[in-house]
Amino acid sequence: MRKFLLFLGVIAGLTVFGCQGTAQTASPEKQTETEDTTEDPVESLLRYLASDELRGRETGTEGINLAASRIETIFQDHNVQPYYESYRDTFQVEDRIAYNVVGFVEGSDPVLKDEIIIIGAHYDHIGEGKEVNGDIIANGANDNAAGTVAVVELAKHFAEIRDNKRSLMFMLFSAEEKGLQGSKYAAEKLKKDGINPYTVLTFEMIGVPMEDKDYLAYLTGYETSNLAEKFNEYSEEEVLGYLPQAEEYRLFQRSDNFPFYKEFKIPAQTISTFDFTNYEYYHHVSDEAGNLDFVHMKDLIDKVKPGIYKMANTQEKEIKLNKE
Repeated sequence: MRKFLLFLGVIAGLTVFGCQGTAQTASPEKQTETEDTTEDPVESLLRYLASDELRGRETGTEGINLAASRIETIFQDHNVQPYYESYRDTFQVEDRIAYNVVGFVEGSDPVLKDEIIIIGAHYDHIGEGKEVNGDIIANGANDNAAGTVAVVELAKHFAEIRDNKRSLMFMLFSAEEKGLQGSKYAAEKLKKDGINPYTVLTFEMIGVPMEDKDYLAYLTGYETSNLAEKFNEYSEEEVLGYLPQAEEYRLFQRSDNFPFYKEFKIPAQTISTFDFTNYEYYHHVSDEAGNLDFVHMKDLIDKVKPGIYKMANTQEKEIKLNKE
């Protein structure tokens, strides 16, 4: 999430990322999160992705390879098909081999199935952070194991119900922390292949709820399209809203939605619940699974399902960019 919020750290007095704040010591429970501690799939996968075993999931390391393998296994077990010859779409970042993990649930309509909806999140993180009490692993639970788990759970859900006229592509991006490299590569490759997506919806830092809001999550680039309006209409409740800070800090341009907007000029936006006041461990070794709210996460994942379902099944393209 480096591009998403990088410059905020230099703002005087801003302590939401916690790097200058009071550190929390990892508990013995957190140190042993390499094994699944629950049968709940959301919590189980997140605890694995954010475990010390994966060493912060830095691009090009064994840790992110383990993360990719776990995602591939889940996709295979739940009949989420690979879009390419395999789930891994390999590219290079400097001297490192990286790979996006791409699953696919083909649409049932012979025409609409080519209007692909992309649901994505980056699954990489920074590897190591500033040492606190001997801990140097930046586990990246909220950033962005949380978004990764949302995409995996949505892929499982739609693969199970098999009731989407438009095709759904589930993308887990690598190398976001190195400048949105995974999503840039994916968008450019799809453009070269002649694919024209309908919409792109990515998930970023959704592990803790916001307070005093009349919506569940905010949508970056809120005014660029009617996506939030239509999504809430489809969902019959206020799922997505407007957060002024998202516009102030240009978050629309700083996450994995943006390369798709640049390449295709389509509605491509990010869902987040990090509101600059509710989580202090950005790029910090205390960004651990134990600091997240799993009830909130599961609720949000469930609440976005109806909106995505209607996006995939309306006869017309109702989600459109707003005129500038």
